[in-house]
Amino acid sequence: MKPFWILDFGFWIARTKSKRVVCFTLSTLLFALCSLLLAPCSSTYAQQPAKILRIGYLTNAPLSDRFEARTLDVFRQSLHELGYTEGKNIIIEARSGELSFERQRTLAADLVRLKVDVIVAGGSGDARAAKEATATIPIVMVQGGDPVASGFVASLARPGGNITGLATLRPELSGKQLELLKEIVPGLSRVALFTSSTAQDYARIQKELELAAGALRVKLEHVDIRDSNDIEPAFQAAVKGKANAIVLQLSGPILATQGKLIRELAVKNRLAVIDRRAIDVEAGGLMSYGVSISNLYRRAAIYVDKILKGAKPSDIPVEQPTKFELVINLKTAKQIGLTIPPNVLARADKVIR
Repeated sequence: MKPFWILDFGFWIARTKSKRVVCFTLSTLLFALCSLLLAPCSSTYAQQPAKILRIGYLTNAPLSDRFEARTLDVFRQSLHELGYTEGKNIIIEARSGELSFERQRTLAADLVRLKVDVIVAGGSGDARAAKEATATIPIVMVQGGDPVASGFVASLARPGGNITGLATLRPELSGKQLELLKEIVPGLSRVALFTSSTAQDYARIQKELELAAGALRVKLEHVDIRDSNDIEPAFQAAVKGKANAIVLQLSGPILATQGKLIRELAVKNRLAVIDRRAIDVEAGGLMSYGVSISNLYRRAAIYVDKILKGAKPSDIPVEQPTKFELVINLKTAKQIGLTIPPNVLARADKVIR
């Protein structure tokens, strides 16, 4: 009997009287060979580690400062919630100028040499140092007082360059701080403004407070504080000028090193001081009103995430704050002989008893 061939599910079956021979078709054989050849390649591809992204973190306040440590922790945690883990897919290169603006500029240049994928700048001074160091690496500012007036962005809606991030409305909120002092200090007539004439938004803060002071019929005394050595003379000037209270508008670096002294002198001289940072009130200050700083750093992580995924900072609008907090320390109020009105306490987000 002559052999005959039958095509059956990819096999050629040759039948004879004595035996049956099974042979792979050419296509089946090629498929098998390709699978064997591609298997090592697929395995190698699967084992390729993901690129580790570098995030530069620039501040001029000491990283050991309680405020800086807390905000950096918030930033780290927020990144983790977005799927980033240090050592696995990101590295955070944290740098502090330690109150030296010259050192800060050097560190900003170092971050550029490290070819970080994005730079997070804590304050306006940090953003300026980063801006001077690079025009290409994306920069996310976290506490940009007035980014348009400071020349960081063309507009809030369309930043236009390599900088975006969050504004704090610091000048605009200073007027509200003065209003709160008027509510809690009986017969308030004179208020000392502690600020620095070298600050980026000094002129705006001065203007806002002058307008508020005029409306509230309060006389405003400007006390210029440029470095740590000016703190004690500033209090002496406030007492000599018969100020009833102080609006504290100092930079984070000065508050980081002199916050304790400021709180002690305020109690000693029985002066009501309003600040913009809740952490200072938790440490013994009287009252704070301002943007939720923790919320700013949570939002900054979202900006970083967008940029690492390909978004251009020039196209990401600068975000204005939506969350503000009023914090009052009743222990400190008692120390300076002040009774906080119930209607003010009712509006507080946090009361320390």
